[in-house]
Amino acid sequence: MDIKIKSLKFDADQKLIAFVEKKVSKLEKFFDGLETVEVVLSLLQEPDNKKVKIMTHVPGQELVIERNAKTFEDAVTEAADAMKEKITRFKEKLEA
Repeated sequence: MDIKIKSLKFDADQKLIAFVEKKVSKLEKFFDGLETVEVVLSLLQEPDNKKVKIMTHVPGQELVIERNAKTFEDAVTEAADAMKEKITRFKEKLEA
């Protein structure tokens, strides 16, 4: 699985990148066909100003989850958990 991380309007430090890779790499356990996962980290003007967008490319479809939080770590965790559920539902549809 290929993990691509983009940070918009700021430079992500190595610690944050390692955290994102650790969380996102766990998605592979839920679906064997994951080809690439793109993670976009961006800053917003709102109070919960850290935005994370996770896009996974599964055969024939792209699954997208977006989350906002006060920290990137919280947003990544929430988005990864939501993506696990979305991947599980997608997999169940394929098997049905």
